[in-house]
Amino acid sequence: MNSINRLEGKNVVITGASAGFGEACARHFAAHGSHLELWARRLDRLERVRAELEDRHGKPVSIRVVDVRARDVVSAAAAELRERGWIPDVLVNNAGLASGFDPIQEGDYEDWDAMIDTNLKGLLNVTREILPMMVERDAGHVINIGSVAGYMAYPKGNVYNATKFAVRGLTEAMAVDLFGTNVRVSSVDPGAAETEFSLVRFHGDDGRASKVYDGFQPLSAEDIADAVVYVANAPAHVNIAKLVMLPTAQRNPYLIHRKG
Repeated sequence: MNSINRLEGKNVVITGASAGFGEACARHFAAHGSHLELWARRLDRLERVRAELEDRHGKPVSIRVVDVRARDVVSAAAAELRERGWIPDVLVNNAGLASGFDPIQEGDYEDWDAMIDTNLKGLLNVTREILPMMVERDAGHVINIGSVAGYMAYPKGNVYNATKFAVRGLTEAMAVDLFGTNVRVSSVDPGAAETEFSLVRFHGDDGRASKVYDGFQPLSAEDIADAVVYVANAPAHVNIAKLVMLPTAQRNPYLIHRKG
């Protein structure tokens, strides 16, 4: 189905594009000839990604410092796209994080706010600003990066689980709200993947973060980007509603076979 490249020349917005899944998605869409609008909080990393992609593919890449939690910033960024007639064909809602790993009764309010404001409200902020442009044109594709954590709770996952259950519910609800349009809505829901995810969750504790992946081969950011591009590249009459992916060693959020 995806032997044909349908992404050449398409306008793609990716949030959280300065690292991890978002950066990998930028590379994959650029390799398919897409026009990129990359949003993230860290300008230095965005500039590095832009320089790499422009050097490799010879196409300009647009970057913008956008914290998806800041509704006014998101609104201004979307308004600028509209003003220059740059209507997104694909939106990859990737910005997200896990913060903290405590039982609910010991949870940190700042960790909770960071996850809810980014994973849930941030996704809503971006979608609310971008989606009207797609609906007006009656074409487009929203791809939400969810998680297997949105299908089954695991110990100490609590608020992160809750945000990803919410993303799963929102993805389904968005598709229903868009009934009768040609705007597609999908989710890509990974299991254990080695990025900065655990380092952020454990507040920079590299030793603790690295142990998460001991004894098995996790998914990589490139694996997830490959899946996102597969979903985006489906024919216009095909909507891959959800794509759940796990490393072979993992069978649910906390059942992982570790060698040794």
